[in-house]
Amino acid sequence: RDSQLFIKDLHFDGVPTRIYLPREPSASRRRGVVFIHGGCGIFGSIRSYERICRYIARKSDSVVVSVGYHLAPEHKYPAQTLECLAVTVHFLKTAETYGVDPARIILCGDSVGGTFTASVCQELGQRTDIPKIRAQVLIYPFLQALNFNLPSHQKNAAVAFLSRDRTVHFILKYLNKDCSLKEPVLAGSHVPDSINLKYRKWINPDLIPDVFKLGYKPPLPALFLPQVHEEVQEMFEPWFSPLLAEDAVVCGLPDTCIVTCEHDVLRDDGLLYKKRLEDNNVHVTWHHVEKGFH
Repeated sequence: RDSQLFIKDLHFDGVPTRIYLPREPSASRRRGVVFIHGGCGIFGSIRSYERICRYIARKSDSVVVSVGYHLAPEHKYPAQTLECLAVTVHFLKTAETYGVDPARIILCGDSVGGTFTASVCQELGQRTDIPKIRAQVLIYPFLQALNFNLPSHQKNAAVAFLSRDRTVHFILKYLNKDCSLKEPVLAGSHVPDSINLKYRKWINPDLIPDVFKLGYKPPLPALFLPQVHEEVQEMFEPWFSPLLAEDAVVCGLPDTCIVTCEHDVLRDDGLLYKKRLEDNNVHVTWHHVEKGFH
């Protein structure tokens, strides 16, 4: 129970959700927030993000929908993204039922929740049959699996909780792959020269501001291993690595807020996406937490 909120467990298009509705009557329709939790796609739940969702609902006087997508590896990729998409579409179509203005709904997610948020917004950007997402909030999102040797990966390789090593370990667990692939993926041996050349314009240490590159040492080129590349094809899909989406998709994205943390291996994913969005004339608000970590 909550003195300020009605809280209900529902299913949106078959996906478990928990909705937080302010008890105080509103003179007009409220804003809506679809919240997608983090946890590498293999951890986390509606329950573990309960306090955060209550806080957002209370402080912003918004109706919050928390998505209880099913976890990998039991539910195989991309089931998680598809369930987040289904919940978002359902809420956009039924928003008025919950006293929400369908033109004022945002998506918000942390870590892999930020990945799912980015993917859903990319998917919905071109659709005209439902209301547009008003904005997306990406909290230290994971956005690409091509380069694990960016400045933030080097600087924060051994930072507690989400080290560089554990990042790739969890990615392989999420995709239900053999964890023996970790070392060649960390080295970049899963990426052929053709793909490296194609995406250098978007995933490149040269695009990171100099202030974030103190002490950075460019790694030696990795030996390409075709058998590793074949095993991890999913890593090259925009569903999994939203930074790889084409400009035609990126230019259709809504206003965006990106939160990065200094002591986080994923910091540079956020910085690179910020530049891509700005290059495509998407309005970006950026918050960098100097003493923050993943």
